[in-house]
Amino acid sequence: MTSHTGNNLSKATFAAGCFWGVEAHFMRVEGVKGTTVGYTGGTLVDPTYKQVCSGGTGHAEAIEFFFDPNEVHYDQLLDLFWTIHNPTTRNRQKLDVGTQYRSAVFFHSPEQEAAALASKERAQGRHRWRRIVTEITPATVFYPAEDYHQQYLDKLKMPRRKAAF
Repeated sequence: MTSHTGNNLSKATFAAGCFWGVEAHFMRVEGVKGTTVGYTGGTLVDPTYKQVCSGGTGHAEAIEFFFDPNEVHYDQLLDLFWTIHNPTTRNRQKLDVGTQYRSAVFFHSPEQEAAALASKERAQGRHRWRRIVTEITPATVFYPAEDYHQQYLDKLKMPRRKAAF
């Protein structure tokens, strides 16, 4: 788990299915300075993976990360978000089914909210035959997942290339 809190960094939180794959995509982006996978958007304080997987906590598997807006713009991160999952399926990504796998943008400022809404509208144009069901909602408490989930695919020695914009 990597954390950065410098004044020049911004925070983003996205949910798009299993957090391992989502994290792997954003770790590749130049300007992303630290990622943490975890749980957000639910009601239970400090949930465990097992509790979230039960579907009863209301949490989504999510990734929270810090990025340098001088190196990568939030709009570019949103563009990547729309391409790495199917935002038209409710509570499902590929074989992962349940509310914990929902598609969501958890915004941290009014500017992020406006950018997310505009980005969703643009993405809807690309999905004109199916409606995007992604939630755009204020960020709430983010609970880091257990250590073994952090940078999980890197631990498996999966190849890692930088994302290009």
